Amino acid sequence: MEKLTVAVIMGGSSFERRFSLASGKHVVEALEEAGHTVIPLDADENLVDTLRAERPDVAFIAMHGAGGEDGAVPSLLTFLDIPFVGSLPPVCRNTWNKAELPFVMARAYAPEDSVVRWPAQIALPAGAFRNLGAAKALDLMPERVGGFPLAVKPGCGGSAMGLAKVEEADQLGVALMGALAYDDTALVQEWVEGAELSVTVIGDPGDETVLPPVEIVVDGIYDTDARLNPQEVHYFCPVRPQSLSPDPSEADVARSTCERAAIEVYRAFGCRDMARIDMVWDGAAPRVLDLKVFPGLTETSLVPVALAAAQISLPELLDSMVQQAYQRGC
Repeated sequence: MEKLTVAVIMGGSSFERRFSLASGKHVVEALEEAGHTVIPLDADENLVDTLRAERPDVAFIAMHGAGGEDGAVPSLLTFLDIPFVGSLPPVCRNTWNKAELPFVMARAYAPEDSVVRWPAQIALPAGAFRNLGAAKALDLMPERVGGFPLAVKPGCGGSAMGLAKVEEADQLGVALMGALAYDDTALVQEWVEGAELSVTVIGDPGDETVLPPVEIVVDGIYDTDARLNPQEVHYFCPVRPQSLSPDPSEADVARSTCERAAIEVYRAFGCRDMARIDMVWDGAAPRVLDLKVFPGLTETSLVPVALAAAQISLPELLDSMVQQAYQRGC
């Protein structure tokens, strides 16, 4: 195997900078353990100059939020003709806006051909409130998405920043303002009860590997505060069968269905290398909530939990990914 010079791009200026730096540090350590020469780079105004001067063999994008997941850095690397690990820019742009995910899936699959289901949702941009008086129609929101409780979140972004569970009408306005503090679109969804799962898929469409589903158990909601406090959240990987069904055979079918849902989403968007699909098993179907093309890779992130259950080391996985990216080019 080639010993490569790998630029690990992290940080940036998004709300998720601290998560990105933590992922980047973990990636640097793993790639060095695999024997590669690593150049840690912050995604700032010097990034292009440094990339042109260093001319790495391949880049690994360890960015979360704007700059990475919206396709900016992948587009830049494509322009500079530097091979990179991760999905192509058009894929990033399609996955960045959570409100668009059901529509991409609808173009890829007829309903009878897919196991994926989505929460009912309404997306409203800030301009609808600021310029068009949308706040005067908030009383209509519950009936449009199936009643209370509701999930309110930013249309773009990750790490559950700006997420709120709304139990009654007088909480809705504050929740919308909180979501719009992180993005210019607020997404209001039906709140789905069930087993909260995260399923990681690695590889290329048609040649994927699905890692064991991670079950997330938390007191309250799985927001940013919960993710930063190990005392508040527990992970089980693989998902406990009893969380899916009291009947063991039905639980096996449910797990297989969730894994199939993750593959369907991965293929529909044309992801490559790695992505994480977040969903809730509601007792009858997987309700997909989000798709992350650059998922977290810190010691407490969900992907390393799944890798450990699959007995795959992070250095082993990242080594295979940078080798593949180097061989295929941009």
